[in-house]
Amino acid sequence: MSDATGVPRIGTAGWSIPKAVADAFPAAGSHLTRYAARFSAVEINSSFYRPHRPTTYARWAASVPEDFRFSVKLPRSITHERKLEDVAEPLDQFLTEVCALGDRLGPMLIQLPPSLECEQAVAERFFTRMRECFDGALVCEPRHASWFEDRVEAMLAAFRVARVAADPAPVARAAEPGGWPDLVYRRLHGAPKIYYSSYAATELDCYAASMRDAEAAESWCIFDNTALGEATRNALDLLAGCGRNN
Repeated sequence: MSDATGVPRIGTAGWSIPKAVADAFPAAGSHLTRYAARFSAVEINSSFYRPHRPTTYARWAASVPEDFRFSVKLPRSITHERKLEDVAEPLDQFLTEVCALGDRLGPMLIQLPPSLECEQAVAERFFTRMRECFDGALVCEPRHASWFEDRVEAMLAAFRVARVAADPAPVARAAEPGGWPDLVYRRLHGAPKIYYSSYAATELDCYAASMRDAEAAESWCIFDNTALGEATRNALDLLAGCGRNN
């Protein structure tokens, strides 16, 4: 898949392949190689917990087709421990590592803790620093209600940061994409039981329609309901609903 308008990128958080859907993937190759034969995108969450060597990112990039993209989650040291302040050192280290993905690098994901309120000056300093170091796609998943005000939407758009559309949504506005309009990025965590619940066919039909009708240059949907392996099944069904077989 390309980055052309209306072409969806669908995948999961991580590239494990549950036994229940293993027949939908090639039998040979690494998990990542097999995964990338069906999907065009994946979200790397492990980077939130620990660093990866540039050689590891480079190996992953070499394992996938040219049109495959990785989104990568910023480390918790930046978002949860330092709370977006004094981030120069960990941010520089992270970017040095992740840029080894080369042209397979997709959006950077900035997931904020539910307790982190939006302090405009802090947020602007952080995004200014991000843009000084990185000119690629940025997506932010805030979870405190203060991040869903019009002034914050305008700030995100000014820094070319897309706001994640999340399910379940911490506030009503969080269910729809916001911020920079040229990138739509959905994160579906499973509901009613987060990380566990599967999505019904009717819900997936609605998401498929939204992705088919998207006017953004890129439209992503990542399933994070991985605890029981439902993410992969849901992603395959959404792929079919969007009229894509691979």
